[in-house]
Formats: sequence, C-alpha cells, structure tokens
Amino acid sequence: MAMEITQFLLAAQSPDANIRTQAEASLRQFQEQSLPLFLLSLSVELANNEKPLESRRLAGIVLKNSLDAKDSVRKEHLVQQWMAIEISMKAQIKDLLLRTLGSSASEARHTSAQVIAKVASIEIPRKQWPELIGSLLKNMTQQDSPAALKQATLETLGYVCEEISHQDLVQDEVNSVLTAVVQGMNLAEHSCEVRLAATKALYNALDFAQTNFENDMERNYIMKVVCETAISKEADIRQAAFECLVSIASTYYDVLEPYMQTLFQLTSNAVKGDEESVALQAIEFWSSICDEEIELQEYGTLEGGDSGSTHSRFIEKALPYLVPLLLDTLLKQEEDQDQDDSIWNISMSGGTCLGLVARTVGDSVVKLVMPFVEGNILKPDWHCREAATYAFGSILEGPSLETLGPLVSNGLDFLLNAMRDENNHVKDTTAWALSRIFEFLHCPASGFSVVSPENLERIVTVLLESINDAPNVAEKVCGAIYYLAQGYEDAGTNSSLLTQYIPRIISELLKTAERSDGSDSKIRTSAYETLNEVVRSSNIVETSQIILELLKSVLHKLGQTLDLQIVSSDDREKQGDLQASLCAVIQVIVQKLSSTDETKPSILQAADTIMYLFLRVFACRRSTVHEEAMLAIGALAHASGPEFEKYMPELYKYLEMGLQNFEEYEVCAITVGVIGDICRALEDKVLPYCDGIMNHLVRNLQSAELHRSVKPPIFACFGDIALAIGEQFSKYVEPTVAMMRSAAEVCAQMDNSDEELMDYGNQLKRSIFEAYSGILQGFKDSKPELMLPHAGHLFQFIEVVFREKYRDESVTKAAVAVMGDLADALGPNTKILFKDNAFCIQFLGECLQSDDEHLKETANWTQVMIARVVS
Repeated sequence: MAMEITQFLLAAQSPDANIRTQAEASLRQFQEQSLPLFLLSLSVELANNEKPLESRRLAGIVLKNSLDAKDSVRKEHLVQQWMAIEISMKAQIKDLLLRTLGSSASEARHTSAQVIAKVASIEIPRKQWPELIGSLLKNMTQQDSPAALKQATLETLGYVCEEISHQDLVQDEVNSVLTAVVQGMNLAEHSCEVRLAATKALYNALDFAQTNFENDMERNYIMKVVCETAISKEADIRQAAFECLVSIASTYYDVLEPYMQTLFQLTSNAVKGDEESVALQAIEFWSSICDEEIELQEYGTLEGGDSGSTHSRFIEKALPYLVPLLLDTLLKQEEDQDQDDSIWNISMSGGTCLGLVARTVGDSVVKLVMPFVEGNILKPDWHCREAATYAFGSILEGPSLETLGPLVSNGLDFLLNAMRDENNHVKDTTAWALSRIFEFLHCPASGFSVVSPENLERIVTVLLESINDAPNVAEKVCGAIYYLAQGYEDAGTNSSLLTQYIPRIISELLKTAERSDGSDSKIRTSAYETLNEVVRSSNIVETSQIILELLKSVLHKLGQTLDLQIVSSDDREKQGDLQASLCAVIQVIVQKLSSTDETKPSILQAADTIMYLFLRVFACRRSTVHEEAMLAIGALAHASGPEFEKYMPELYKYLEMGLQNFEEYEVCAITVGVIGDICRALEDKVLPYCDGIMNHLVRNLQSAELHRSVKPPIFACFGDIALAIGEQFSKYVEPTVAMMRSAAEVCAQMDNSDEELMDYGNQLKRSIFEAYSGILQGFKDSKPELMLPHAGHLFQFIEVVFREKYRDESVTKAAVAVMGDLADALGPNTKILFKDNAFCIQFLGECLQSDDEHLKETANWTQVMIARVVS
C-alpha cells in the first residue's frame, strides 16, 4: 500500500532550510528502508490529478533519479535495485506511469513519458515489459483518445526509442511504431502539439527504420511526410522535421538520390527565408552530407555500412547552387558574436559547412569562393570584410597546395595588414584565418610553406603586436603563433629560422597569460598551450639557454601560487587552473631538455627544486593540478633514471592517493601511467614499493566502482613492474595472471556492435598482451618456467583475437609481439605449442604483408624467435 508523501515533497521545496533539510531526511529514510514502497508512493503522487503540481513535479524528478544516473557505476547499482523489486510491485508502478500519460497536467505527462522510457531501458533489453509498445500504440488507435494523451504517448515512444537499441524490438513492433508516429505527423488529423511530438518521436525512431528504408514504397511514404512537415505553418515543427532530414542524411545516405532535388529546394528556401532555428538545421543537412562523403573518400565505406556504399557525389552536383547559398549566410553576423563563444548562428553554421564542402570537393570550391572574397574584402561595411575573410579561411583545408599556394602567398600580406582593421570582428576572423594558413600551408618538413625567411619577421611582428589586442583577438593570435611554431617541429635546420624570435614570443606569451581583462581563463590557457608548442618546436641546440631561463621563470611563478591568499572556492579554482598550466609547461620543458645528452644535465640540476614544488602542489589537493603535476613527474622520472629513487619516500603517499582516487578517475589513470614511467626509470630500485603498489592495482581491478577506462592501463602497468623487478615478480604472478585470464574472457564475450565498447575492448586486449610481454621478458633470464602453465591460455587468447573479423592494428602488433616474447622467454618449451597452433603461421603471414613498417618489423622478429624454437 502506497504511503501519503505529499507533505514531505512540498516541505522538501520549502524556502526554510530547516524544514527542507528535515523533509529531505525523511524522504531519504523512507527510500532506504523500503525502496519498492517509496517508488510506488512517488508513482501514486505523480498519477494523482488532485495533488499539487509542486509535489507531483518533485515526485517525478525523484522517480527518474531512482532509475538513472550519469555515472555508470551508480547507474548499474540503480538498475540492479529496480530488478530486485517484486514483479507485482513493479507492475503497479508501471501501470500508474502509463495512466499518468492521460493526466490533465502537461508537466506530469511529460515526466511520466521520461520515467517510462527509463524503465523501458532496463526491462526491454532483458525481454521484460513486452506489452509496453502495444499499450502505447493502443492510445494512438483508440477512437476517443484525447489529443493530450496522443501527444504524451508519442513523446514516450520517442524517449523509449532513444533509450533502447534497435535490436531490442522485433520488426513488427518497429513497423507499428513507425506507422503510429508517421500518422501522428498528419496535418489534417492532428493538433500542432501532437504533430510536434510525432516528428520528434520519428527523429528518435529513425535508427530502427533500416528495413523500412530498404523498401521503396515505405521509404517514399516516410520521406513524403517528412518533406511535407518541413513546410508546416509552425516553426518548431519545421525545425523538428529538418532535424529528421539531418539524421536521414547520415543514416540513410545510400538511398537519398531520388529525393535530392526536393531536398535542395526545401533546404535552400529555409536557409534564405526561414527563422534561424530552422535555417540552422537546413545548413546542418548539407554538413551531414559532407561528413558522409568525406568518410567515403577517406575509408571507402560508411561507418556501420558495408563496403558496397556508393559515393553519390551530392555535394559536387549541388556545388554551383550550394556555395552561393552558403556565402550569403556569411553576411548574417551578429554584433556580439566575437565576444561569446557559445553563440552559434547562421553565419557560423554556413562557414562551418563551407569548410566541409572544401574538404569534400577540394579544388572545385576555390573558383566559386574567390570572387566573393575579392568582391567583399575591401568594402567599407565590416560585415562584408569579415565574411570575405571567413570564406577565405574556410576553404584552406581540402584544395591542393598547387591551387591554394599562390592565392595564400598573394593574400598573406593583405591579411597581416587586416590585423590592424578598425573592427574587432574582422581582426578576430583574420587571426583565425592566419592560424588556418599556418596549420595547413606551413610545413617546411614536407618542403612547402607560405612562410619564408623574407616574410617571417613581418609575420612575427604583426602577431606579437596583435596579441595585445582585445581578449578574443589575442586568443586567436595565440592559435596563429601555435601553428606557426608547430610548422617548425621536425623541420631540421629550418627550425633555426624561428630561433631569433623565440625570446620575444616567450616574453609576450607570458605577459598574455597574466592578462586580467579576459572574462574567463581561456586566454591564459591559450597562451600557455602556445608556449608549450613553442618549446616543443624549438631548435634545442640553439634555444637550450632560453628554455632554461623559461624554466626558472615558470618555477618561480609556481612557487608564488603556493603563497596566494585563498578566500573563496573561486580563488581555489583559479589557483588550481594556474598551477595546472604551469605544471604542463614544466613537463614540456623537462621532455625537451632531457632529449639530448648535452642539455640533460641542466634538468637533473633543477630536479630537486622541481620535485620540492610538485610535492607542495600535491598538498593543494586539486584534481587538475594532480593530473598535470603527475604527468610532469613521469617526464622527470624518465629524465632522472635511477637517481629518481631519492624522491620516492616523499612521493609514494601521493601515488597511493592517486591510485585511490576513484571519483576523479582520470587522476587514477594518469597515476597508473606514471608508476609505469617510474618502474622504467628505477628498475629494481622500485622493489620496496611494489607490495603496496600491487595491492592497490589488484584492488582497483576488482572494484566495481572504478571507471572501466582505468583498467587497461593497470594491466600494462603489471608488465612495467615485472620488467623492472624481474624474478622478484614471481610472488605476484598467480593473482596477476588470474585477472588477465578473466579480463581475456570478458573481451571474448564483448558486444562489438557498440563502438564505445569495441574501443574499450581493444584497449583491454592490447594491455593484456603488453602485460604478458612484460612478465615474460622480466622472467626470461631467471624463472621463465613460471609462465609455462599459462602459455596454453595465452595461445588461446591470441587465436581468439586472430579470428576476429574487425581487428584493431594496435592489438595486432601487441599480439604478434607477445608471440615472439613467448618463444624468446620460454624457448624450446614452447615447441609443441607452436607446432600445434598452425594459426600462428597465418597470423605472421598476414602481418608480413602489412603496409605498416613497424608491424612488419615486429612480425619479422617474432618469426625469427619462433624459427629458433621450432627448429
């Protein structure tokens, strides 16, 4: 029997903090003591039209939060709780939720639709609640169903389709859902609220319509209804219809040919004359078509599609009409769009689409865009100058160097002058266009650059002058300097060209990082990221002294942050962000100076100061700082080698804290990686800390609370520890290998239709192989026989991976390497295993045919190792 909870729900929203706290505690106690009854009581409250709207609203929110959470561990816990509730109690709750769809209160209907979808996301994949779709469809087909019930039902169908996978419904159910939804879009029969809900529901149901889109008649009908809906009287319905077309463009590209004439007309009219929300979706349609065609050009197939996908060249065919349409949108800027990065308007959308068009068709776009650029770049109206610059910057990726080179060389000086334009928008876009020029047309290493010894001084002078402009311009100028410097990375003697300017660049970037006129910390972040790139790209022989001076300056700044007066949480956040940026700079400097024997001693001399500051930074306990400082410590360990041992007594407690930080799991993952760096640096000197580290790592693997992304690095770390301590790893072998075996079983059963899961599976497989490699190599000279009992299982796992239809290249490399390690470490003991496993020869043959030189090299080495054993 449900309990009366109205008063508690109302009190939990009281302006009086004491009343509120007491009510929240009572609700929490009820929830903990009897969850089934608590959920039933909430459902009764939500369904009851006599109850106040405020209590019903909160009941709905609490219900939803009892079934779903953003955090995956919490979500799984809530799912298990729901599954444990008695079937009859769940049936009552579900019945109340379905009844609420007919409520007179629109908010209650809306909330109920969301909660039903959350329940469906748990039950339908488990083949429970089979009657749900039928119940919802009955609401649509009953003669006397009120419009409000139909609207809420369509909303529910949309949410359900969003929550579940298309594999969870049988085709008959899909057909019925699509029929109900498409009929709900019918102009003659339904109110605008019902039609809007139907159109939104179709958007979520499109993934389910694969079979229907393969049938000409059904597809024609769906497309006809969507196109008609796209010219409805109501703007929100037109917008929803165009959102459907955007989704259709990416999901069903292969079957669009017959409709493209109509779709061009529809989108063109919307872009030219409809409300902005509708016009944005019309442009997005063409952006989606570009994405599909770029993917076809790069990979020869569409994601999830078979290799038979045909390239219909829609963009090429529409080019003479589409480009002028997009160029017109560039002139529709907003006065303050340069000040607010969250603004997304028609001119930005048009420019983004134009950039995608350039990537899709290459050179053909240039002759259509340049007349617009030349015709507008000198006009007195800033809108025209900015639009011309935006158009020019948008087409710099895609067309060939032969086509763009002369245009950019001729236009570069003009753009540098435009950095002194009187209008802020124009300067902002010009700085962005310059950064694109340096990103795509400045690569001395490949033999082509629009930057020459003759124009470099002018470029640097203009950029360093403009970095003092308004914050939004300065941030874009940082981007231009970033790509200008990046061009000289790995450029051999060409990198010397920048050397004379580096002290000025560093000085200006440090000044920019300290500006206080930016509305947020973006300008500081940009300045420090650019500083990092300048250090990375510099010619180490010529700039080591400059970089050393920079290190002293950055260490001094980091020391100052530790003495900042912290009054508010805002102060604490600013301190943390600044420390994180400074730690990142130190990491880059450590990596740069330790990369040559001549400059390495300077880092070793500064190591004590660096570590002292890092340990003080850790005491601040901010996760962003923790991450950056940890990464820098990894770089310092790599540079210091065995000398790093002296820092371990102090550092160890912070490593432990990092390993125990499940909540900020990125910190945990980085700590695991740094432990690998430390093992490589210290080798067997890490032994005194191994018991503690291994305990934490094993516990982390066993934990259901730790985010799964941390688990692959832990396996790889086992390999690093084994390599470092050799035969001393023997006491950890049994628990370690047991975990690797169970992880291998998880990999074998993984659902590869889910892309995110497939990526995780690949990381897991690769790290298991890396762990085995490290352990085998660690035991090679002393106790290889310890791994003999596990060799058979490892062979089975390698074969499972070999037989996979889609195999990631990094997994292939790791699998082939571990075969070589098996032969190398266990020697003649593996002779029978290699002879019994004929797939190894096939596997190696495939790898030796690869275009990847590194994979071929690994396969060659493995072949030699196996040949030694077998012969």
